[in-house]
Amino acid sequence: MDRKTFKKNKKNKRLKKRAMLIGLPIMLLIISGAVYGGYLYTKAQNVADSSYEELEGREQSDLREYEVDPDIDNVSVLFLGVDGSEAREDASGFENGTTRTDAIILATLNNDDKSIKLTSIPRDTLAYIPEVGIEDKINHAHAFGGPKASMEAVEELLDVPVDYYVRMNFYAFMDVVDALNGVEVDVPFDMYEMNSEDEKDAITLEEGRQTVNGEEALAFVRSRYQDSDLARGERQQEIIEAILTKAKSAGSFNRYADVIDAVGENMKTNMRFSEMRSFISYAANSDLKVDSHTLQGEGVYYNNIYYYQAYEDELEDVRADLRDHLDLSGFASEDTDSSGLTSESGYSDNAQEDETNW
Repeated sequence: MDRKTFKKNKKNKRLKKRAMLIGLPIMLLIISGAVYGGYLYTKAQNVADSSYEELEGREQSDLREYEVDPDIDNVSVLFLGVDGSEAREDASGFENGTTRTDAIILATLNNDDKSIKLTSIPRDTLAYIPEVGIEDKINHAHAFGGPKASMEAVEELLDVPVDYYVRMNFYAFMDVVDALNGVEVDVPFDMYEMNSEDEKDAITLEEGRQTVNGEEALAFVRSRYQDSDLARGERQQEIIEAILTKAKSAGSFNRYADVIDAVGENMKTNMRFSEMRSFISYAANSDLKVDSHTLQGEGVYYNNIYYYQAYEDELEDVRADLRDHLDLSGFASEDTDSSGLTSESGYSDNAQEDETNW
């Protein structure tokens, strides 16, 4: 693709207005906010409290001068999707068996105009990982050091502070979809995928719009070999939007308790419920603006290993856009160059081609 075509496509695809994609954890708050003070609100609080996980050695971002308060400040939340079955963890290639992240989305929230920007980072993106001091695929950061390492890697790449993380196991998709008695999606082509037990070709989806159950929804978001990781990320966003649409329907109210349980059982976060509750004001805003963008780049090979490398001018544009959205226009880290990588680097021994269908 030439640069002129890329610029044109980027302009056409960059912003998706008024989308309902905030993430499954925020859906929990939308539901509980509708019955504030009632049974579901209390249930949501209990689930959120049980999902809380403090990050050792990281009280706040090193790029922040003070601890943020989402009630009054613009903040960022890193959504990490993991596909953490036992078989996949054992096949990860890392000594501790920790899984890589399969989906990485940075949400920035502007408290003044109640707007949200979602930046999807392709899983193979080449980035500097401070946890181990090397350049590698950004989805390996979680295997090296959990959410903390992923947050630091995203900060290094996008040059903005990451205040919170929410880690969701992809089995949440399956459980939530079943709790809602299925959701509608548009299957772009015939799919033959593994099921949740990794049995090959156990799930068949025919091309076209249809209602899928939990197993089928998981296969829908996992599929990657028939198109691309970028298209896969779009399907992940589509399934969340489908879940939110179904959750808002009149017939789903009686299923909310099961949905909250499904979210809570598959979620870990460093946000306390009192902080998560601040985002209800976003969900309740009828003029909510949600802009979505996937980091643009191209495939490259280093040492015969495939990486996705973001275009330099794309990184500059995204960084400036996110800094402006967080009202950090004068902020810029001194450690990153125009490519987003530091001068001290080396490629990881774990940077092998990902052979499993993560």
